[in-house]
Amino acid sequence: TRIYQGTLKKGESYYNPRMGKSQRVGRLVRMHSNDRDDVDVAIAGDIIAMVGVECASGDTYCDENINVTMENMFVPEPVIELAIKPAKQEDLVKLSKALNRFMKEDPTFRVSVDKESNETRIAGMGELHLEIYVERMRREYKANVIVGQPKVNYREAPTQKADFDYKHKKQTGGSGQYGHVVGSLLVNEAPKSDEDSHEFINATVGGSIPREYIPGVEKGYREVLDKGPLAGFKVINTKFELKDGTFHAVDSSEMAFKVAARMAFKQAFLESKPVILEPIMRVEAETPMEFQGPVQGDLSSRRGMLLGSDVRDEYAVIIAEVPLSEMFGYSTDLRSKTQGKATFSMELAAYRQVPQSIQEQLVKKFSEEQARGGK
Repeated sequence: TRIYQGTLKKGESYYNPRMGKSQRVGRLVRMHSNDRDDVDVAIAGDIIAMVGVECASGDTYCDENINVTMENMFVPEPVIELAIKPAKQEDLVKLSKALNRFMKEDPTFRVSVDKESNETRIAGMGELHLEIYVERMRREYKANVIVGQPKVNYREAPTQKADFDYKHKKQTGGSGQYGHVVGSLLVNEAPKSDEDSHEFINATVGGSIPREYIPGVEKGYREVLDKGPLAGFKVINTKFELKDGTFHAVDSSEMAFKVAARMAFKQAFLESKPVILEPIMRVEAETPMEFQGPVQGDLSSRRGMLLGSDVRDEYAVIIAEVPLSEMFGYSTDLRSKTQGKATFSMELAAYRQVPQSIQEQLVKKFSEEQARGGK
């Protein structure tokens, strides 16, 4: 905990705006590696640890009358996923405790459950990031876990405008379902982030679709974005413009229009010449001068684009942009090529289109999985 203003005293209670309640600080310690010194008061500028206080990374503590929260940390979207499961049933509780704690202390570490396969997935900022957490589960929590293959978070995006005219018509015993939507799927040229890269535009006039059904159309459009029609990856950079449609006085409902929008989107997306985008990492490798050539050659062989190099204290610093899918196992390869003397760091730079051959492989794999699931 860092003190920005005022004083923090042992035994006092402080307000946590995120949790909406006051919490008592029972013990304050100043950390020195593995050692800790007890302190009674911490003042502005101090970095100390609060023992036994239930909180999460990014929480603010203040006086209840002030009730302010510090600006949120920037948390980038995860770029890599691993499937994880307990080796035995008795490891399940240990694994659950570990995952809950890690999520609290690290906002870049995410845990989710795949709806279709029902497998638990952990996501983070790189292979090493997740490797460390898996090792901590084994050491600190004695949880024996089985780790699946890394999964790259690809994205799908349209490249051109596609029109849709879809009519959902289903007749059952009682009242049926009827929803008809007409419009265009457009490319969103200037998205801020994955979440902000979608836009729904209602351009209907004259009540062709009653107002109460419009939210159903938007829901149907947004529901299909998490799993794209092309290869099952998250969709980005879309605009859904609803221009016209028809309804039935008895059979139309919000649900019917939701289904119509979902199917219309899938149809239009596949006609928009969609592409698969892959995460490109900005890699900075620092190596002794004698290994500069092999390190540069290795990065180039991974479809990397060298951006430049620099010299710092007899070390060469090589900067490159490399697809994440080519970076698996890089830490081991780099150590073996440089006698363990080189280090590297990487961060997400951008999403770019994958080569056509890789896109075809990913689409084929998705089609095979769909066929197996349908049997």
